[in-house]
Amino acid sequence: MVVGVCAVLFPCPRVAKSKSKVILVRMVSEAGTGFSFNTKRSRLREKLTLLHYDPIVKQKVLFVEQKKIRSL
Repeated sequence: MVVGVCAVLFPCPRVAKSKSKVILVRMVSEAGTGFSFNTKRSRLREKLTLLHYDPIVKQKVLFVEQKKIRSL
C-alpha cells in the first residue's frame, strides 16, 4: 500500500477551501412568541425578512433573520 505518494514524489499544492454559496440562518418571530425556524439563504443576499406561519399566535407574522448558524 502506497501512502503519501504526493508528498514523497511531488510537492502537493495547498488548495484553499472555497466559501459556501449558501448559509443556514435562524428566523425569529417578530410577534414576540419566541418561535423560530431555520432556513437557507444565499451568502450574497441581504438579511432575510419574510412572512411565515407562527403556530403560537396561529397566524402569519413577520420573521427576521437573527443569526447565521453555519455554512452549507
